[in-house]
Amino acid sequence: MPQGQPSVVPNDGLTTRQRRNRPLVFVHTGQGKGKSTAAFGLALRAWNQGWPVGVFQFVKSAKWKVGEERALKVLGESGEGGTVAWHKMGEGWSWVQRDIASSEDAAREGWEQVKRDLAAETYKLLVLDEFAYPLKWGWIDTEEVVSVLRDRPGTQHVVITGRNAPEALLDFADLVTDMTKVKHPMDTGQKGQRGIEW
Repeated sequence: MPQGQPSVVPNDGLTTRQRRNRPLVFVHTGQGKGKSTAAFGLALRAWNQGWPVGVFQFVKSAKWKVGEERALKVLGESGEGGTVAWHKMGEGWSWVQRDIASSEDAAREGWEQVKRDLAAETYKLLVLDEFAYPLKWGWIDTEEVVSVLRDRPGTQHVVITGRNAPEALLDFADLVTDMTKVKHPMDTGQKGQRGIEW
């Protein structure tokens, strides 16, 4: 198995093993497609390692069925890898706001649940899907999120997705990927399709 060699070894007092196993915060942001898809790919890897996985969808409504949800739930129930819990607290699409007040309340309730799960070390990987939106809209305080993530116990990894992630979150995260759109079928009027977008 190939092992990457870091270009810099920090003088942080940690052994190579301690540094390799420290918990990470990932942010997938940008205007391009693939932010949630990348996070769900990470969830598959975590499931394969036997880690308990918690997925929290912050914007898509409970009625929206993404393919990854069914696949990860089936895998989580298979008894072969880790468990998978899927939580939906959104009221609708991020770019088609319907009931702002209930969406804001749902996002805040979701964040409170994430804080409880972090404190209890319920999951080894938490996917906070489209969490960047409630931060950008000011529904949830970014500085509080950074503080909670900085002080989380154990070895919990957290991946956050969504466009326009706040600068303070990007500065704090260990890994930031900006998905840049070059072309998209929707640019030429094609709607999203089954098996590609969901």
